[in-house]
Amino acid sequence: MATTIGYARASSDDQDCTVQEEKLKAAGCTIVRSEKKSGASRQGREQLDTILEFLHEGDTLMVTRIDRLARSVRDLEDIVGTIRKKGANLQASEQPIDTATPAGVAFLQMLGVFAQFETALRRERQMEGIAKAKAKGVYKGRKPSVPVEEVRRLRREGLNPTEISRQLKIGRASVYRALGS
Repeated sequence: MATTIGYARASSDDQDCTVQEEKLKAAGCTIVRSEKKSGASRQGREQLDTILEFLHEGDTLMVTRIDRLARSVRDLEDIVGTIRKKGANLQASEQPIDTATPAGVAFLQMLGVFAQFETALRRERQMEGIAKAKAKGVYKGRKPSVPVEEVRRLRREGLNPTEISRQLKIGRASVYRALGS
């Protein structure tokens, strides 16, 4: 018996999947899994991995919108490839996507390109904002995770990089970077 499985995703902990979950259930999903993870890559998206692992021939994976599934064309193609190998389909409840039809596949590919473009634009705006903040002296970057002055003090005391890394519980590469800066 074919199953329609819903997948909802929010990008961060302060966002909520409830609206997506309700829409997926209303669209006929008998199972809905959700998670709060970035869609920039598939890494760490355990609920999606579980769904893909258990899809069977004739099943359908449904999302509300394709950007809930992937943010890059490569990830989208990989996910769709996995779904097809299982003999299953992908649908979006709010977009005309159904990989069982040629038109649905074409629309899916177009939306994947737009999702990747949107991610690139967001990253570009973020970098512009950081550059402006740096120019104003507001942005300092993240706090150093390595105590540079402590590394230098220990080196002056005669400890070698391996001994410093053990004592401070940091990697040797971090010691070398601290000594080089």
